[in-house]
Amino acid sequence: MAQPARNLKPYKGKMIQLIHIAKGKLGLDDVDYRSILERKTGKTSSKDMSMSELEAVLEHMRSIGFEDRSGGKTGGKTKAVKLADDPQSKLIRHLWLKLRNMAGGVRNSSEQALAAYVKRQTGVERLEWLTTHQAATVIEALKKWVERLEGSQ
Repeated sequence: MAQPARNLKPYKGKMIQLIHIAKGKLGLDDVDYRSILERKTGKTSSKDMSMSELEAVLEHMRSIGFEDRSGGKTGGKTKAVKLADDPQSKLIRHLWLKLRNMAGGVRNSSEQALAAYVKRQTGVERLEWLTTHQAATVIEALKKWVERLEGSQ
């Protein structure tokens, strides 16, 4: 039985919003903006893109000079991002932290290190953007890692 996909709509909306902010800060007109979208994804509208396609566009915009810094009360510092708190993300974090305490496990248990691991496993940069299937793949890989380390002790 196929598991239902996670609701990515709020995250997708935020990504699209951030891409439009980047468009404005980079001073791109509509023709240049749509050209970037089409070169990176083959699509001319951000609404038609997947999360990984939106990530690719945003990464390109960063590479050409966009810095996603918040203004206002934070004094220009990067805003803190709310961590994914669905059950699969919690289990992924639990297994990751368990590996921190094991010989041969992770040396850097930071959220950034976890995100890098998840990206290597799935190609997706953030836990909250994983589909249910991708999250299950990460969970199984972490469980096998834990089992290997428990078996060697």
